[in-house]
Amino acid sequence: MNWDIVEGNWEQWKGKAREQWGKLTDDDMDIVEGKREQLVGKIQENYGKTRDEAEKEVDDWLSK
Repeated sequence: MNWDIVEGNWEQWKGKAREQWGKLTDDDMDIVEGKREQLVGKIQENYGKTRDEAEKEVDDWLSK
């Protein structure tokens, strides 16, 4: 799946993202607004991961 689908339907996808990354708040999800770079940044910030680790998590999440 590509990110354009997620971005276009963010309201539906953000619940799934919250299930995957429970530390992300509703405010975080509002900031992300479907933007991949913002999501990666929030994962880094909240989980103390490197950019590469966060990118891989997002890629793995998309492939499910």
